[in-house]
Order: sequence, then structure tokens, then C-alpha cells
Amino acid sequence: MTSLTGLFKPQTEETPDNDKLVDLFRNRAELKKEFAALRTEKYQLQDRIKQHEGATARVQQKMDHLESLLLDRDWVHNVVAFYQLRRLAAHCSAKLTRFSEQLKQQREQRMQSKAMSEWNSQRDVQVAEIERLINERRLKTQLLEDQLQSVRHNFLTLNGVAKMFRGRNLEEEIDGIVRQIELSQAKETDLLSTLENIQNEAPPDHQGLDDATKRSINFMILAFVQQLYLHFEDDNLAAMAKEASEKSVGAINYGTKYECDEIIERIEKRWDSMESVTDFADIMQTRSKLIADHARFRSDTDVVPVSSTVATLYAIDANGLVREKDANLLGDNYFGVAKALSR
Repeated sequence: MTSLTGLFKPQTEETPDNDKLVDLFRNRAELKKEFAALRTEKYQLQDRIKQHEGATARVQQKMDHLESLLLDRDWVHNVVAFYQLRRLAAHCSAKLTRFSEQLKQQREQRMQSKAMSEWNSQRDVQVAEIERLINERRLKTQLLEDQLQSVRHNFLTLNGVAKMFRGRNLEEEIDGIVRQIELSQAKETDLLSTLENIQNEAPPDHQGLDDATKRSINFMILAFVQQLYLHFEDDNLAAMAKEASEKSVGAINYGTKYECDEIIERIEKRWDSMESVTDFADIMQTRSKLIADHARFRSDTDVVPVSSTVATLYAIDANGLVREKDANLLGDNYFGVAKALSR
């Protein structure tokens, strides 16, 4: 009977052959996973190669197109004028960006300086109050110590009969004064700890510009882009520079060599005259205020005005006379003004 029981008992021990078979299947599954990952990586690399080849082909196509224009006697001067106008647009954009960054930094430094000044003033008031309390506490402690010394002197000068009647009361009075001194000294220690904490307190982190300041900055940026536009408006250079920055070479025909040379000469003259003009701060302030008076926003938290509400150009002469005309510089994103605005 025992042999029959052993015959039908399930075998729990695994043979070495079974272990090898399990390892084989496990390794096979891992290899399939690695192969799938490699195949996916291969397809991704092939896609990237195709993208690079496409980009290279497009660049080569542009180079071939540019070369054909430069070899064309009727177009070579247009190419030069085109890139000079692009250079003008890039210079104006860089000038606007630099103005925007400097203005933001100035306002941030001003606000941070104001916040630090207020924080220091508040801390000075707290320190002065704590120091006053410490001085009062020290004076009180000194008076108690003087009183203690006087009572102890009285106690020590008592003779036998007087000490019998008054000695106990004086001892109790001395103990009471000692307790008051200890309490006063403990309060002084607490005040000194509070004073140290205030003096070691770190200044608050800079919270950034508030919405009102950001709006004010944006009005000045819009005033500056108008200044740039107006300076190059007379010769239509502003519009031509914007067009050149948005189109490809060969898409615009500026005319003959003489006409192209005239454009280049006007660009140089206007740019040189712009660099020599520095006293337009008052004009900028006046224009900024006019822009702010008419600006409207989609919500109370928006800091960039609706472009249609700031689509009036303010030309201000040396006598303060203001001439208005329609020009939506923000809506048309002249010189990248949308990117230069504070957000």
C-alpha cells in the first residue's frame, strides 16, 4: 500500500532538463524584446535621416536659387537691397529687444529696491521696539538689585531683638525680590533671543513685477516701436524691411540697379541719423501716456493690450504737436514687438 501511495504522489522536484528549458524560453523572450526595441530605434533613426536629408535638400534648393539670382544681371542688385532691408529689420528688432530687456531690469531693480527699503524700515522699527523693551527690562532689573542690596543691608544690621521680630519678614522680602530678578532676567533673555531672530531674518524673495508695472513697461515698449517705425516711415523703409523679413529672396523686385542703390543709401542715412538721436525721452513719455489712455485689455489680469486699441500712431514734433495716424504695429508685429512685450 505504501508503494502505491508513493507511486501516485505528485513530483515536486524539478529536473535539470526542465530548468534549462525554462531558461531557454526566458532568454528567447528577452531576445525578442531587445530585437523589437532595436527595430523601433532603427525606424526612428531612418526617420531622422529622412528629415535631415529633406532639410539639407531645402537648404541646397535655397542656395541654388540664390546663386541663380546672383548670376542674373537684372536681379543681383535686388538681392543686395533685399538683404540690406532684412538687416535693417534685424537691427530694429535687436534694438527693440535690448530696450525691452533694459526697461524690465530697471523696473525690477526699482521694485526690489523699494521692497528692500520697506522691509528694512519695518525691521528697524521692530528692532527699536525690542531694544526699548530690553533697556526697560534692564533698568527694572537694576532697580530690583538695588532694592535687594538695601534689604539685605537692613537684614544684616539687625540686632538680636529686632532680628527676632523683623528678620523673618525681611528674609521673605529678600526671597521675593530674588524671584522678581530671576523673572526679569528671563524676560530679558527672551527679548534678546527675539532681537537676534529679527536681525538674522533673511530678506523676502523678489516677487517679480506686478500687472500694473508690466502694463506700464508695455506702453513704453509700444512707444519705442512707434519711434522706430516713424524714423523709417518717410522713405517707406519700415514697411519694406518688414516685408523683406517675412518673404524669401527673389520674391520682391525693387527695380533697377539705380533704384536698389537708392534704397541702400536711404537705409544707411536713416540708420546713421537714428543712432545720433538720443534726446527723445520726453517724447517717449508723452507717447506712452497717450497709448495708455486708449489701451484696453481683455481682462483685468491681462498685461498686453488688445492690438486694435493701440493701433494709433502718435508722431510728436519738437514743439509737442501731436499728429495721429492709423498703424497697427502690434497687430502686424513690427520688428517682433509681440515677443518683446512683458508677459
